[in-house]
Amino acid sequence: MRIRALLFAGLLIALSLVAAPANAANQISGTANFGSSCAAPPADFADFTSYPPIDMDGSLDGCWYTKILNFEQKPSGVYLESGEEVFVGSLNGGPQGIFTTTYKFEAKLDTVTGAEIKGRCQHKIVAGSGTGGFDGASGRVDFKDIIDRTTLTLIEYHYRGHIRLA
Repeated sequence: MRIRALLFAGLLIALSLVAAPANAANQISGTANFGSSCAAPPADFADFTSYPPIDMDGSLDGCWYTKILNFEQKPSGVYLESGEEVFVGSLNGGPQGIFTTTYKFEAKLDTVTGAEIKGRCQHKIVAGSGTGGFDGASGRVDFKDIIDRTTLTLIEYHYRGHIRLA
């Protein structure tokens, strides 16, 4: 019994020393704002200008560009939107690259003023879209809109998610 316990303890120690595989998912998080430090989108994405570029800080460092494909606003104040996006930048200070996403955005708007009360969106990375530092990227990035409750204006976005590299 004692030998088994020692073998089990040794196995646990050995497993804890093994490095994570190269293609392990990178947990990501950070903040984002509409930023003036972003240039125009890359040439292949010249029409990704539905919103001003989003300046990303944290795990993702770079610029995020959006192209709205569909939207719907309901009388109840529910707003739904979907589209495509491209991110240009780096992951955790690594090499520069690009990946694209498809996204779905949901928000609750004030029915009188149209101001956003709350909102969130999910961005699935398009398989095979990554280049450079994002070659082979897959995963998802989720944004939560941070709203000033007094003025009902967007302060910033908080994002989190995971990105797996090939």
